[in-house]
Amino acid sequence: MSGLSLRGVTASHGRHVVLRDVDLDVTRGSTTAILGPSGCGKTTLLRVVAGFHRADAGLVTIGGTAVCGPGLDTPPERRGIGYLAQEGALFPHLSVAENIGFGVPRRAPGRTARIEQLLLLVGLDLEMGARRPDQLSGGQQQRVALARALAREPDLVLLDEPFSALDTGLRASTRRAVADALAAQGVTVLLVTHDQDEALSFADQVVVMDSGRVLQAGPPAELYATPADRLTAAFLGEVSTLPGTAREGVVECALGRLPLVTACSGPVEVSLRPEQIRLTRGPVAGTDRSPAKVTHVDYFGHDALVHLVLGADTPVLARTVAAADLPSPGEVVSLDVLGPVLAFPSP
Repeated sequence: MSGLSLRGVTASHGRHVVLRDVDLDVTRGSTTAILGPSGCGKTTLLRVVAGFHRADAGLVTIGGTAVCGPGLDTPPERRGIGYLAQEGALFPHLSVAENIGFGVPRRAPGRTARIEQLLLLVGLDLEMGARRPDQLSGGQQQRVALARALAREPDLVLLDEPFSALDTGLRASTRRAVADALAAQGVTVLLVTHDQDEALSFADQVVVMDSGRVLQAGPPAELYATPADRLTAAFLGEVSTLPGTAREGVVECALGRLPLVTACSGPVEVSLRPEQIRLTRGPVAGTDRSPAKVTHVDYFGHDALVHLVLGADTPVLARTVAAADLPSPGEVVSLDVLGPVLAFPSP
């Protein structure tokens, strides 16, 4: 059953149309990440679902119940939604326990036990319940904000870039703790993010938006491996683009004759992920590999992204995990391609 459904949703800010006839389905108990460039409409979509922004047209249902549609606009507090904002927005004058229990009636049976259960659920010790928000780290504050969002047992939780203010290491650990807590509760989740890695690792379904429309939706691995168009391919990660000519399931380009993921014909743009390009140091004479010159190297510790120029002026990216044997700028290396490649008709 669908945990969230949007049909033909259109929304505007004044005269500017932000969402254009959006259709979206989120399976009950699953997580969907909305990804796209700034201004594409993803935050407005979240606000329409939450009831903070009124749609001009279309239908929104949560758990099978319509909350937005012709002649219908259910108030946010009656939509059964939990909301986790970018900064957490905890009440500074209340303790952690009081923040978590804010939306739960004081005389509700088992209120204290519920607060303690939620503290443990989000990976915090019970003694932290007596602290104030300013006595917690940024990641701990976000976990408290999640516990507060879950306190009223919502059908749907909306996450509005909740990890973007955290540093890299803290972001990863907090994201994992939040994902585990949400999975344990079995709630439906809609996440808005600018971070491709976050979307791909956190969600069961990724939705790529641009200019107020959904470009493609599907499982993360499917979208990454077989994006529907150039924009989706580029937005989901680094990509090298080379001109080529396709015919009978093969494309000829500066990297040789390469098999295609999907057959097409005529002038195309070949799209290659950095991990598809294998880099070999040393002479290239007598091989079928293509020579390329290293321009610079981005070193990340766990791997490195090597920037190269193929031929006269064609830029190419290669990813390598052999960090102890990285090429140097100016060095000539050889390249070959692993597996079939994507190609899109030339504009």
